[in-house]
Amino acid sequence: MDALGRIFSRPKPIIGMVHLPASPGQPRYRATPFAAVVEGVRRDIDALQSGGLDGVMYCNEADLPYATSVGPEIPAYMAAIITATRDDLAVPFGVNVLWDPYASLAVAAATGASFVREVLTGMFDTDMGMLAPDPAAIFAFRDRLGIRSCALFANVAPEFARSLSDRDVAARARGAAYFGFDALLISGPMAGVAFDLAELLAAQAAVRDVPVLANTGVREDNVAETLRHADGAIVGSSLKVDGNTWNPVDPVRVRRLVAAAAPARGEVVVPAAVGEPA
Repeated sequence: MDALGRIFSRPKPIIGMVHLPASPGQPRYRATPFAAVVEGVRRDIDALQSGGLDGVMYCNEADLPYATSVGPEIPAYMAAIITATRDDLAVPFGVNVLWDPYASLAVAAATGASFVREVLTGMFDTDMGMLAPDPAAIFAFRDRLGIRSCALFANVAPEFARSLSDRDVAARARGAAYFGFDALLISGPMAGVAFDLAELLAAQAAVRDVPVLANTGVREDNVAETLRHADGAIVGSSLKVDGNTWNPVDPVRVRRLVAAAAPARGEVVVPAAVGEPA
């Protein structure tokens, strides 16, 4: 059984993003009572899982500009929020501390996350500077934390980045699969922008025994086509009020996306409730 089958209860899972407010010490941080922060996160979680999503992923999306190595205050803040909201979850959860795999794994160890998402292999020229993760050190760190069951979702076509090698996405996918990463992600050029279907198909053809997920730009109008090919999807911006990354999760958008995905997952389409936009 692959990682998706082990973690999620149905095929082609859709994972919804829980975008946390900016962490203390970050440029966008605004002093807010912790209880109010937790309440806002709870509302987003409720909208995501009551709408039928298969999992959620906590992320420090508002910590702009992103860093490739974060200070201890960011994972500490994230772990505190996750601990305060974890009992509200009825679905599996993952974590992503942008763009620091060690911080992501530390939060996963502290909170019991089922998976982490990061750039875990390759070399990239990014808007955050050079990104050259050390896969051997990442696997060793996971083992040292005692969380070998925490799945590693490797972003082989990351946002805000281009590969510095002449190896195409298929070659990078083969390398990541050979190293033992649990799932591979294909992203568009930035958050909320659609992935390149040709890249996703190339990665799938190269690594048929490792799931490949669409990581950005999945919306109600393309989720069925996406899941005809991808083994799952991670969705954030399109589920927010007005499709704006920084807005709260819109429960109507969640339900509509899940309904649109149903045919691609072999499920019956559930009609919209009376009075709900079609």
